[in-house]
Amino acid sequence: MKILLGDFNAKVERENIFKPTIDNESLHQDSHGNGVRIVNFATSKNLVVKSTMYPHRNFHKYTWTFPDWNTHYQIDHILIDRRWLSRVLDVRSFRGADWDTDHYLVVAKVRERLAVIKQAAHRFDGERFNLRKICELEVRKKYQFEITNRFAALENLSNDEDNNRAWKNIKGNIKTSVKKSLCLQELKQHKPWFDEEYLGFSDQRKQAKMQRIHDQSQSNVDNLNNVRRDASRHFRSKKKAYLKAKIEKPGTNSKIKNIRDLYRGISYFKKGYQPRTNTVKDDKGGLVADFHSILARWRNNFSQIMNVRWVNDVRQTEIHTTEPLVPESSASEFEIAIEKVWFETRRCSTIIAFQLCFRVSHLEGSGKPG
Repeated sequence: MKILLGDFNAKVERENIFKPTIDNESLHQDSHGNGVRIVNFATSKNLVVKSTMYPHRNFHKYTWTFPDWNTHYQIDHILIDRRWLSRVLDVRSFRGADWDTDHYLVVAKVRERLAVIKQAAHRFDGERFNLRKICELEVRKKYQFEITNRFAALENLSNDEDNNRAWKNIKGNIKTSVKKSLCLQELKQHKPWFDEEYLGFSDQRKQAKMQRIHDQSQSNVDNLNNVRRDASRHFRSKKKAYLKAKIEKPGTNSKIKNIRDLYRGISYFKKGYQPRTNTVKDDKGGLVADFHSILARWRNNFSQIMNVRWVNDVRQTEIHTTEPLVPESSASEFEIAIEKVWFETRRCSTIIAFQLCFRVSHLEGSGKPG
């Protein structure tokens, strides 16, 4: 589906010759050069202008207002491929959306049928534990106490128990102990400056704008300008404070030797926002988004890269064609080698037995569980 949308600065007229492309619901009776250009472009690319095809009131067709607040135009349009013409259900503008601009928000309702394969096995349960607390002494002792008590209860289980069931019990005990001692990690706020105060200024600006639309008096104009100015100053100061704290954070992590967060913060400013994509390219260069198709693509790629069957042939050829570089050993050399192996084995066994005895005696003297 091809969708083209934006500010075309084009007034499209209601002419019968343009009806297959724009229909008969345009706001304007006459058009200028850009209107003819957009119609010619849409016709050449097999597109249609959907923003002029729905019977709405005129104030739901406005997309831009002249600075005098009395003259309105429909110059923002949405174009879609003719093949998917019936998939767009409605297009209209919303004057109540506050973007602090002279353009109105144009919204299109698109209906599309997508085949979604739900992978229950790959779902994330949403629980992330705050593992940084394990560095604290009190938290570490609490976790040790919890995990010791829970695993002590598992010692009475029989050896004939199913391995899967035993693993579920062990996993559940570990997760319960971690949850009680470390707690869950709080979700990261990507925009902490977007707080209640920000919403208050945004609501004031929206109300002032709606008053200006309904009543075009000079007092409402001055009120809207003042609210816009105050809101812009507040937003700029909030963002500056947020960026300043973000910049100072790597320095703090460097002082306390938190290397992981230090490099993560440096990477954030160096690379910027990197969205995650679950798509790969196939052999022809097209994008593949299906889960099973992605696995098949990676399987095919690694089978080609790691295909080393020809190495076996080379080694087999080398074995048959080359002469041995080392002469065969005699019987006396075999006996000497066996005696050395036996001596080293006895020495290692003695050392291991001594270490185990020392460990058991140390635990018995300290009174700690082994």
